Amino acid sequence: MSVREGSLGAPTRHPLDWQSEDFYNEQSLFKELERAFDICHGCRRCVSLCQSFPTLFDLVDESKSMEVDGVAKQDYWKVVDHCYLCDLCYMTKCPYVPPHEWNLDFPHLMLRAKAFKFKKSGASTRDKILTSTDTVGKLASIPVVVQTVNVANSIKPMRKILEATLGVHAEAKLPQYHSSTLRKRLANHHSSLEAQPGNTTRGKVALFATCYGNYNEPHLGEDLLAVFEHNGIPVTLAEKEQCCGMPKLELGDLEAVQKAKEANIPVLAKLVDAGWDIVAPVPSCALMFKQELPLMFPNDKDVQKVKAAMYDPFEYLMLRHKDGKLNTEFKNPLGKVAYHVACHQRVQNIGMKTRDILQLVPGTTVEPIERCSGHDGTYAVKKEFHEASMKIARPVVNEVKQAEVDHYGSDCPMAGHQIENGLRDGRQPEHPLSLLRKAYGI
Repeated sequence: MSVREGSLGAPTRHPLDWQSEDFYNEQSLFKELERAFDICHGCRRCVSLCQSFPTLFDLVDESKSMEVDGVAKQDYWKVVDHCYLCDLCYMTKCPYVPPHEWNLDFPHLMLRAKAFKFKKSGASTRDKILTSTDTVGKLASIPVVVQTVNVANSIKPMRKILEATLGVHAEAKLPQYHSSTLRKRLANHHSSLEAQPGNTTRGKVALFATCYGNYNEPHLGEDLLAVFEHNGIPVTLAEKEQCCGMPKLELGDLEAVQKAKEANIPVLAKLVDAGWDIVAPVPSCALMFKQELPLMFPNDKDVQKVKAAMYDPFEYLMLRHKDGKLNTEFKNPLGKVAYHVACHQRVQNIGMKTRDILQLVPGTTVEPIERCSGHDGTYAVKKEFHEASMKIARPVVNEVKQAEVDHYGSDCPMAGHQIENGLRDGRQPEHPLSLLRKAYGI
């Protein structure tokens, strides 16, 4: 019987069977890696997405057989280490994802390999630090300490020392920290607005600030609150939160992801039960609750409840617009905007709602860029991967340069700074929420 080439069916995702014994079985894992790599070798549609695929294809082409069976099994880790789970291959390129009978899920196979590696060997000190965002944020945001950290991260001699001792690339853009965190800034905020439900939204929003939004760019949450309440949507801050777990997921530390889930889900589920919708301003965090946790814990009713109530901010605003509830009285044109579409937003399958909302502003043209920035939170700052990350970012940077825009930015603030690092012309990225607030004049 012939095998159907490709699939016209919508991609479907199987639950991640991460607690089974077979998931961590080395023989089973490498058998599946070889099967998947052989399919990828015969297709090669993903060669432009990230460094995993060129690495794989070079290994195959340089082997004696010029087939996957000629690649040393130990070299498989070179492919795994370059995957940062952007999901673009699964959602935009691969013709063999389920429901196709070949049942290929490359990102989750890479996740399985990372989990096996972590369970067997643990992680380096650097990788533990880089993925412990809550702990680092709390320490780095202490008054006095915060100034020292920010200055040290901006001085070349200190960055050279950091590269030599910890393996953080000296040219990588590192985030700033703030002692005045978002939680401190919004501690006394109480909205007096009355919720106005729409057809698909309940009209009041709980903000999952994210560790990055709390410690590194607190203005992001302030801009979201200003824009939403300008649109008559009361906003509250989730009572407490931990990191969503995405950094630990990318490390393969799935037990740490479970601990983060056990801290966050009860708080968010309680908010959902009280009638709140939930928004997260960082796409990776929204995706964690929309996709990864539901696939890891398919039978947890509270996880599924939070999934159904979680929204990207611009997804939410567009739903309000469809109900005639979006304030379209804009005071300031934005001119020409280069808008980088974040990978973890693209794979949510919500469409370019950020572009659509910004284009409602008179005197505004939005140029979307649908290419990965290569940042991935930790990938771009690691000594061994930084140059590869900047190579991935180069087409995005070139598009921004050629467009001669008034503003540029991304829904992913880290991607925005990756573009800034490539431009090196002093121009700062501006988050779409900040641009929308500027357009409103609030």
